[in-house]
Amino acid sequence: MKQLKILFLLTFLMNTLAFCKNPYPEKSEKDGKMQLLESSISNQITPGADRSDLYLPMLEGKKVGLVVNQTSILTSQDNMHLVDFLMMEGVDVQKVFVPEHGFRGDADAGEVVNNEVDRRTGIPLVSLYGNNKKPSAEVLKDLDVIIYDLQDVGLRFYTYISTMHYVMESCAENKLPMIILDRPNPNGDYIDGPVLKKGFESFVGMHPIPVVHGLTVGELALMINGEGWLKNKVKADIEIIKVENWDKSMSYSLPVKPSPNLPNDLSIRLYPSLCFFEGTDVSVGRGTQFPFQVYGYPDPKFGDFSFKPVSIEGMSKNPPHQNKTCYGKDLREVSLEHRFTLDYLINAFQISGKGEKFFNNFFDKLAGTDQLKKDILSGKSEEDIRKSWQKDLEDFSNMSEAYSLYK
Repeated sequence: MKQLKILFLLTFLMNTLAFCKNPYPEKSEKDGKMQLLESSISNQITPGADRSDLYLPMLEGKKVGLVVNQTSILTSQDNMHLVDFLMMEGVDVQKVFVPEHGFRGDADAGEVVNNEVDRRTGIPLVSLYGNNKKPSAEVLKDLDVIIYDLQDVGLRFYTYISTMHYVMESCAENKLPMIILDRPNPNGDYIDGPVLKKGFESFVGMHPIPVVHGLTVGELALMINGEGWLKNKVKADIEIIKVENWDKSMSYSLPVKPSPNLPNDLSIRLYPSLCFFEGTDVSVGRGTQFPFQVYGYPDPKFGDFSFKPVSIEGMSKNPPHQNKTCYGKDLREVSLEHRFTLDYLINAFQISGKGEKFFNNFFDKLAGTDQLKKDILSGKSEEDIRKSWQKDLEDFSNMSEAYSLYK
């Protein structure tokens, strides 16, 4: 077995597939080139995937299913992908379940992810994004355990947590244990935004939590179980491998971009504020090398900064306002301490002069309520709108304490 492990490792080191190695340089440039994530993760912060001494014993003699993508790496193993690491360790990996953006993280937002066989390992890939978002009893019947390892960014509308919900539900219904390899939340230092109201549930918002919820996926899984949010209030049998040496006051720079249009730390910090534009006709820079760091519209009245979205393979094939010059604001000099604000949204709304036509049908799903749109249409200030959230945020914060794994 030792010889096989050495042979596998040598083979891996020669392999150049992007999802198995960190393809992102440490430096970023603003002019024309993609701003990429820094790879300077503190050696003291140890994500759950890197604590293999805790979970490998649980996998001995088991048939394993994985919920993973390009973010599922072990920094302690030179960014080796979890699939490769487990196979090197002799774990019987039977199949991989794939969320939005695909196994390698290069599918557009909303693009259907298909079932296929991984060309390198021969492992079946089962899509959980498209017509089928929940693993069936049939696809789980030959498994003994599921491992979930996806890097989240701490926002209610980021669909990796919706995938986790459905996997938990299916595991509970089929008496299958689930191991969650927890990772730091890069927006975990605060909570903010409207709490989702009943009747506004969707795949971009399944739980009555704020836009910025401040939880890791492990903490959220405990909350989903504890609050009875799974269908018929079933409870999943979950084991959480915690992050070591991390607390929520610590910044965390992701080693791999979590999805095609969140290419760096700043885009992740701006995402809570700019994602609401996805419920309008305003561009957030999809089709540029700096998505979610700018916003604009094909009208000079929106601002002095200009950009032109184009089709970019692996990032945005058909971006809004493709090949049109958009005018707006450049936010690439904003501090990484940036927190959620409605300022950009309200400003663009007022400039547009479109009234209710400024919003599309997706906006209320992102907001998790129709009250935000009503408040903006009525001319309320951000300060007044925020006051309406405070009681809900206090209640959520109090509820969260029971599920906290980190300070």
